Amino acid sequence: RQRERERVTNGRHLCGMPLRLDIKRQLTARSDRVKCTDLHPTEPWVMFALYNGRVHVWNYESNTTIKTFEIVDMPVRSAKFIPRKNWVITGSDDMVVRVFNYNTLEKVHSFEAHTDYIRCLAVHPTQPIVLSCGDDMLIKMWDWDKKWQCVQTFEGHTHYVMQLMFNPKDTNTFASASLDRTIKVWQLGSNVPNFTLAGHEKGVNAIDFFQGGDKPYLISGADDKLIKVWDYQNKSCVQTLEGHTHNVTAVCFHPELPLIISGSEDGTVRLWHSTTFRLEHPLNYGFERAWSLAYKRGSNDIAVGFDEGAIVLRLGRDEPAMSMDGSGKVLLARHNEVQQAIVGRPDESAKDGETLSLPLKELGSCEIYPQTISHSPNGRFAVACGDGEYIIYTALNLRNKAFGQALEFVWSADSAEYAVRESSSSIKIFRNFKERKAIKPEFGAEGIFGGHLLGVRGANTLSLYDWETIKLVRRIDIDARNVIWAENGTLVAVIGPESFFILKFSKEKVKAVLDSGAAVEDDGIEEAFEVAGELTEVVKTGLWVEDCFIFVNGANRLNYYVGGELVTIAHLDRPMYLLGFLEATNRVYLGDKDLSVVSYTLQLAVLQYQTAVMRGDLEAADKIMARIPGDQRARVAHFLEKQGFKEQALVVSTDPDHRFELALQLSRLDVARDIAAEVGSELKWKQLGEAAMRRFQFGLAEECLEQAKDYSGLLMLYSSGGKADKMRSLAESTRAAGINNISFLCHYLLGDLEDCVDVLAATDRLPEAALFARTYIPSRTPDVVGKWKTQLAKTHAKAAQALASPAEYPNLFPEMGFGLKAEEYLKAHNPVKLPGHAYVPMCERRKIPLPERMREWLARQDQDQDQDDAEEVEPEPEQAPAPDATEGLVQATRSLDLGGVTTVDDDLDLDDEPVDPAAAAEPISDLDDDLDDPKDVS
Repeated sequence: RQRERERVTNGRHLCGMPLRLDIKRQLTARSDRVKCTDLHPTEPWVMFALYNGRVHVWNYESNTTIKTFEIVDMPVRSAKFIPRKNWVITGSDDMVVRVFNYNTLEKVHSFEAHTDYIRCLAVHPTQPIVLSCGDDMLIKMWDWDKKWQCVQTFEGHTHYVMQLMFNPKDTNTFASASLDRTIKVWQLGSNVPNFTLAGHEKGVNAIDFFQGGDKPYLISGADDKLIKVWDYQNKSCVQTLEGHTHNVTAVCFHPELPLIISGSEDGTVRLWHSTTFRLEHPLNYGFERAWSLAYKRGSNDIAVGFDEGAIVLRLGRDEPAMSMDGSGKVLLARHNEVQQAIVGRPDESAKDGETLSLPLKELGSCEIYPQTISHSPNGRFAVACGDGEYIIYTALNLRNKAFGQALEFVWSADSAEYAVRESSSSIKIFRNFKERKAIKPEFGAEGIFGGHLLGVRGANTLSLYDWETIKLVRRIDIDARNVIWAENGTLVAVIGPESFFILKFSKEKVKAVLDSGAAVEDDGIEEAFEVAGELTEVVKTGLWVEDCFIFVNGANRLNYYVGGELVTIAHLDRPMYLLGFLEATNRVYLGDKDLSVVSYTLQLAVLQYQTAVMRGDLEAADKIMARIPGDQRARVAHFLEKQGFKEQALVVSTDPDHRFELALQLSRLDVARDIAAEVGSELKWKQLGEAAMRRFQFGLAEECLEQAKDYSGLLMLYSSGGKADKMRSLAESTRAAGINNISFLCHYLLGDLEDCVDVLAATDRLPEAALFARTYIPSRTPDVVGKWKTQLAKTHAKAAQALASPAEYPNLFPEMGFGLKAEEYLKAHNPVKLPGHAYVPMCERRKIPLPERMREWLARQDQDQDQDDAEEVEPEPEQAPAPDATEGLVQATRSLDLGGVTTVDDDLDLDDEPVDPAAAAEPISDLDDDLDDPKDVS
């Protein structure tokens, strides 16, 4: 088997299986020549040091410049972040090292470090140490805790020192690259290099240490156009990489991917496999010569500096190589190392969204670099796929069971069966680790999907085949990105670029057609699938629990979809990928690219209840309801409401707000009243009051408006119903509460004119109060005008003096006497408010011109007075009235006409209305008998 393994591995080199590598450009920034780049370890920041003497810091997520440092009018060849101090340190051609605070942009320190151009700076990962090198052929060590004192100088190179790099596996050692064609490895504290690596034919420009695994590798790039990989323990060259056509200016080992990255003056950036040393991807962005590379530990991002600007690239797949079986065992691959963790332990204290602290068990190394890991459906096996190969292991102890060539690997619903895609035209199906069938899809094979049917993605098509017979079941015109099956095989989610479909699969219909031997159309069996739902959501990862589809969308929200309802479980703060669901803990587990695991509560009973409702099995749903925790019932109630079961939702819901809304929708105003009383919300009382008025329940409406303190609503209700006593009470309560507009309207409609004047005066509306009194209550005019003058004199003395009061200037108010007389008469003779049925005769009476009515009233008043005098004393000769008395009183009365309020014009002639004699003989006090409430007024 080992020989066969070696044969297949060697065959891989011959067939040239490429590394599956997605390359996305995060940032493109045009600028002057970029001599150095650096990525901040925690923020989405990239720093560019330019040949023109400036340093820019960009946010590569928002594509914006956030900081700019004007360093010097000479090239800045090196710039590094020091995050633990919030510093940026730069080295330039003026031989000066400068330190800035990148939050305040203030210069912290500067000093002359070398006697020639500074080429590179290296920051120690833990100690307060910075190394610098330059064209003076020296390496110097600076300690910022000692006020940037030079604590050591390293001499040994015989030409410019181009780059320095600390060893991440032993931070007390570092390497240096020089144009003297050598690489030297040094020990901190020693002035003599540990050893020298020589092999390049021209000057060495760049170096880097290998960070993954146990390989003691160091890489170098030189002006001889070559890249060399060194074993610094054996002090030998392991591999030489050829391909660049000009000087190699930058090299690095990617910290997370099996990649060597190189940049050259030929304008290309090349990606090499760090295990096979095969060229994977040559990149050319047309920015002329490449000068620098930077990476970020724990990330797939790299930054590249060119003659004409810089770019930030994201390499590899964001989705981590992780998989979880049904018992909570998680396999994860970190580089080539495979580890195991267990979630859902009884002692596990998990909070939603918190990273779980999981003890990791080392299972061993994988012969390939795993880009995906997936468990078989029964959890017994796990497959690692990457580098154009797959290896099937036992999940418990990582023992090899099978291997072979594959760009993709998928499991069937039966763990004994699986399929591999070897190329765009070849798919092989295996059973019990033996090849059973090979197929060449008609529309090509750009991808494959596992599950109850074998899915093959072609040119904008998805073909689904029966695993047993390899016959086409259905061909669908869709650019499928994933196909995810429910465990029972009746539902499947087909994921597109911008949306997904939920399809129902009828296995019985498919079996009947296949067994009948009938010819199958080119597009397969039409009755095989039925569309159950469609949703416009970008799905990154998903899984099924019962009939609920759980997924993470493009906006990093964890949702589930059931029965047409979309429910958000949580908003994630970073891209996460679903691992699985454990019934024992009622939690769904997710992992991120850093191999961290988080979990969120998702009650299985809730999902089972929703599934039963969707199937129409309400009896089973009622049985499940007893198992649903109280804090989850609100979610169930919302689901029932969307399905049209509002009565059941009202019973189930424990959320007062939701129950109140349901009660209003169902016209259960008694339930809504109890909820409003319990909650004590003015808004709910107001909503209930409006609903009660729509249903003519005025008693309930009045109670609700009172509880809501909706005074305008009460005014409308009382005035419409003619509730004089209620309106008077409202006027008093609103006046006490400072709601003066409502209080004024109540008094005005009731004819309480004195109170109207008092309300206006109390609110400092003295001009309005004076005019109101002048029009309706002449006796109050002097008092109100006096207050108005006093108030106005404080700000405008001349304007106050221009105001004339009847008390001071009676000659300016010739009709005042008649107005006062009319006011007294109304107070004495109209104490009773008129009933509503007096409105019609009043309207008829008002058709008579006002002067004519005034003359009749004056004549009757004089006649009544003469009669009273005749009864007491002997009659005296009549005195002719003043010639202008009637006309003056008519004018005064005109000014008192209110048109709808109890005034001289409205009430004083009611007794002379031409009405029925029987009605006329009836006393006014009896006119209320026809009303339901004698207190009701019009």
